[in-house]
Amino acid sequence: MTRRTFGTLAALVLTALLAWALAEALHQAVRRPGLPLSDATIIRRQATEKHLDPALIAAVIYTESRFEPRPSSAGAQGLMQLLPSTAYYLAHLSGGSAFRASDLAEPEVNVAYGSYYLRYLLDHYGGDEMLAVAAYNGGVTNVDRWVREARADGRALSWQAIPFPETREYVQKVMVAQQAYRETYARELGRG
Repeated sequence: MTRRTFGTLAALVLTALLAWALAEALHQAVRRPGLPLSDATIIRRQATEKHLDPALIAAVIYTESRFEPRPSSAGAQGLMQLLPSTAYYLAHLSGGSAFRASDLAEPEVNVAYGSYYLRYLLDHYGGDEMLAVAAYNGGVTNVDRWVREARADGRALSWQAIPFPETREYVQKVMVAQQAYRETYARELGRG
């Protein structure tokens, strides 16, 4: 191979790599502003450990914090916006003896506890994601009451029948975001 042929081939390979990198960066830039994703490795790991849909975890994070883990006015913290009291309860359930409220600022800890709570809620509601998501926002006591009341009326609780407007909107946002994360980030979340 001549020096000129090698130079031409090297330039083509470099151009192709740069074009691929630019296309990938553009693809990411187009997706991320409306539907951000960070900490995908943590989300995938927790989804695997807790047998959850990673898109559900991402959707809860998106709905709770838009992947910007600032404390809420109610005191909820981190990506999944957990109250310290909820996190202490989860630490007790899971055997976490060294937990401190300040740990919720760490994405690894926050997503682990939030995912543990989602798994707990899914188990509590027999795998019903809508009820689990409603309880994540509106509380187990409220959702249990709503389910009991719906059953007493001979019907199942639908998201449209959730009495709290905030929780009803929250459930709808999470379910829509979950589908969007499945479609937009299948590869990053381990579904593609």
